[in-house]
Amino acid sequence: MKILVINAGSSSLKFKLFKMQDESCLGFGHIEAIGKESSSVTLELKENILHKHMPVSDHVEALNILFDLLVESGLIVSLDELYAVGHRVVHGGSYFSEACLIDENVLERIGELIPLAPLHNSANISGILAVREHYAQMKQVAVFDTAFHQSIPSYASQYALPRYLYEEENVRRFGFHGTSHAYMLKQASGLLGKSPQKTSIISLHLGNGASICAIQNGKSIDTSMGMTPLEGLVMGSRSGDIDPGIFFYLHRHKGYSVDEIDDMLNQESGLLGVCGENDMRLILQKAKDDPLYRSARDLFVYRIRKYIGAYMAVLERVDAIVFTGGIGKNSAEIRALSLKDLQVFGIVTDTEKNEAGKSSAFSFHDKGSRIKLFAIQTDEELEIALQTKEVLVKSSL
Repeated sequence: MKILVINAGSSSLKFKLFKMQDESCLGFGHIEAIGKESSSVTLELKENILHKHMPVSDHVEALNILFDLLVESGLIVSLDELYAVGHRVVHGGSYFSEACLIDENVLERIGELIPLAPLHNSANISGILAVREHYAQMKQVAVFDTAFHQSIPSYASQYALPRYLYEEENVRRFGFHGTSHAYMLKQASGLLGKSPQKTSIISLHLGNGASICAIQNGKSIDTSMGMTPLEGLVMGSRSGDIDPGIFFYLHRHKGYSVDEIDDMLNQESGLLGVCGENDMRLILQKAKDDPLYRSARDLFVYRIRKYIGAYMAVLERVDAIVFTGGIGKNSAEIRALSLKDLQVFGIVTDTEKNEAGKSSAFSFHDKGSRIKLFAIQTDEELEIALQTKEVLVKSSL
């Protein structure tokens, strides 16, 4: 059984092909700068990497190129070998609490949510339609970034705004990175020797986009991102939590347009806004001697520590704190700083284990720590493939 996972962006298309019998990745790649002269195609196999520059006009052509590559590389003989295609869909709103087969109704719902994720959901639809145009009989499943967080209780998902906005306009906290946090739950529960349904963790996905999730007995009960991915932790170029009064000040007194403020908060803020750099590796290197970069690092870490403290308060118990994402998995320094002086919560880091850990999953808690500490490599594409398989198995019963 082979499942192709597609993550379509506004001008890109990432993909992974899985053999579900052993959950192995057969090949992966990406098509970048779709619709531009500089577009490129990359397919990575165990043996080699295929890379070429070629014009790719739209997502339909990108899918045609992808399917041709899969056959040319020998990964599949024909499209009939594919059991299904699983799509990452960023925003499922209040409609979807789990992955589902894509039909006309689902497609319409995803379209209705474009205003909440204009760049992502429209691109996700393009990917779905491109597959349908190329191979109409292919089973397609939508796996939503927001679905895992539909279990968040209303008092945690509701903003203190006029109630009609919540009830009629769907203005509420949805949360994102759901596939990554769901994968962390499964991996952490395995390391703890518990079932996911009896596991409670604080999951940190730290990358250019960053979020933290409080998971109680296998269910998300709070997360840092909100109605959009802008809320919460400091990120690469997103501000995270901010006083909304700043918007009015910038607009009324400094002449910024709404679009300019939108661009600023999403593209020019976060680490990039503070120090002019959003690569944490460079920031940590320069922070040793430069107070500007040190301030960016400290702001990033301080926000994490605040959220850890908050989620320690809302969870009935915490079995483990789990770090993932490009920064969370790979930066021992950020992990150490994020957990520094949290002994009051029973959190004690083993410095040697933290700095030495290189495997895909490792623990770094001291033997005296009440709460386990893990760093785990996330695999959102595998999680999408697993959920895709689960949906199709259920639909065939």
